[in-house]
Amino acid sequence: MAKPTNEEQNEWIVRRFYEELWNGRRLGVADELFAAEGVTHQLRSGAPDDAVPRNPATMRAHVAEWAAAFPDLRFEVEHLIARGDLVVTRAVMSGTHAGEWHGVAPTGRRVEIRMAVTHRIADGKIAEDWVLVDSLGLLQQLGLLPSTEEILARGPDAAAGDGDG
Repeated sequence: MAKPTNEEQNEWIVRRFYEELWNGRRLGVADELFAAEGVTHQLRSGAPDDAVPRNPATMRAHVAEWAAAFPDLRFEVEHLIARGDLVVTRAVMSGTHAGEWHGVAPTGRRVEIRMAVTHRIADGKIAEDWVLVDSLGLLQQLGLLPSTEEILARGPDAAAGDGDG
């Protein structure tokens, strides 16, 4: 049997990230998957690409927070590409909002959110990631924002107010 390539090992690490840590809720796996000095870049339109800590402890807390708010939360990886030290995934996160999330009371709504994530693997651990999540879609599905169609129908002046005041 041939020894796995670096790319195959990196792919395996990212698959464990989704299957064991997120879907399996095995929070201790974060210690095996994340570098102590790991960082994340949460990509948002109009916001700087600042790196913030994403080490095992922050990842355990992050997964626990989401799992408390969306107890049936699951990730499905639709595409995965491993090249060199990078692993890129396109995934769908789905779940039911049954617990408080960022101060938002449970809505009971089911959400399905698309995301793209690039993980950089160093020394067998996730050292850095870049995460692009359909945050607008999440807020819309929770009923916190109007649909994109409603926003566009209001026109460009809607965001500035109605002019009264």
